[in-house]
Amino acid sequence: MIFKTFWRKKEITNDKKSDLEIKTDVFKYRTDLEMRFTDLDMMGHVNNAVYFTYMEIARTKYWQQAIQWDWKKTGVVIGKAENTYVKPLHLGDKISVYVRTSRIGNTSFDLEYVIVKIKNGEEVICSKGKTVCVVYDYDTKSPAVIPDKERNKMIDFEQL
Repeated sequence: MIFKTFWRKKEITNDKKSDLEIKTDVFKYRTDLEMRFTDLDMMGHVNNAVYFTYMEIARTKYWQQAIQWDWKKTGVVIGKAENTYVKPLHLGDKISVYVRTSRIGNTSFDLEYVIVKIKNGEEVICSKGKTVCVVYDYDTKSPAVIPDKERNKMIDFEQL
């Protein structure tokens, strides 16, 4: 008995690296951060979870300095956070974070981040992140509409 198998001809595909087109020139806000010794892991580089802390610090500065968000009036919670690691950060690296509002919805908006280190006078991109920020009413415990004042400041600052 002869068995014959008919295999589908599959196209051979090569692995492609993730599309990480990262351009910092579209960002209007940048802040410098101080690395702490506690940010490092056993391998001597910044722990992956700390990148989210760096984004949080940069986000808070962005809201205070660029948008002047009124925390006492309107809260914001993070609905989703993601980060793509490109290069490691090590002790002694000078770190900066770019932040921008990339989308504004009814009750939520997106912030994008690029974390860079300065090496030999050049910026080296270390990660690219994004958070979905949800405006939250703590009294009703539910999402709320983005206040006009903050919406307009984001639109004006980012020229959306």
